This record gives sequence, C-alpha cells and structure tokens, in this order.
Amino acid sequence: MGSINLGRVILGGFVAGIIIDVFEFVLNGVLLADQWPGIMAAINRPPIGMHDVVLFNIVGIITGIVAVWTYAAIRPRFGSGVKTAIYAAGLTWVTAYALATVTPTVMGVFSHHMAMVLVAVGLVEIVVATIVGAWLYKEA
Repeated sequence: MGSINLGRVILGGFVAGIIIDVFEFVLNGVLLADQWPGIMAAINRPPIGMHDVVLFNIVGIITGIVAVWTYAAIRPRFGSGVKTAIYAAGLTWVTAYALATVTPTVMGVFSHHMAMVLVAVGLVEIVVATIVGAWLYKEA
C-alpha cells in the first residue's frame, strides 16, 4: 500500500473542480439565475456579486480536490476505477451537498423544490467530476 500522490490529487482535483464550477455556472448562473435575487432579498442580503462568484469557484475547486483525495484514500481498500470514484463521489455528495442543503431548507431559505434540484444536480456533477479526477490520479 503506497502513499497518496498529492501532486496527482491536486491535478485531478483541480480538473474535477473546474467541472463542478461549470455545472454550478449552468445551474445557478443560467437555470436558477432568476430565483437567486428573490432568495437573497428574502434574507436581507445583497445580490450575489462577482466577489461571491469567485469564492464559489474556489469552493468548487476545493470540493474537487477533496473528492479526488477521498478517491485516493479509499483506493487501497476498494481498488482503482469508476466504482471507487463513485464511492468517493457519494461520500463527498452526502457531506458537501446533501447535508449542507438541509439547514437553509429547514430555515425556509430554500424551497423544497430548489433543495431537491440543488442536491440532484450536485449528485450528477460530483460523480462526473470525481470520475474524471480519479482518471487523472495515479499512484507515485
């Protein structure tokens, strides 16, 4: 059992993060763009600006790195390949998408419909991103 190749985790994670950011742009910047101003106004917050978008993109990159690191960490137990990447994506999805959406939904910030859309698209995006990032990961 070798050690994790951190350089490849960052490479694969960065690519996975770019994929996440593209999905998020299409979801939030195009499909749900007309809903965000109302949500922000309802919680007495200013509209989402470019600074916020940059921060969200950084979070996307970090999420990609976390997903690929998870893949690298569980690879010795589950083996390399798509199935293990899906396991890593599933863990990342539960912690970074599903559970993170519970609080704003319970507080009434997100409607149940919006929460379902966010977590459903999040599941697809993290699976695709983690599979691609895992494909780029190689042991040292």
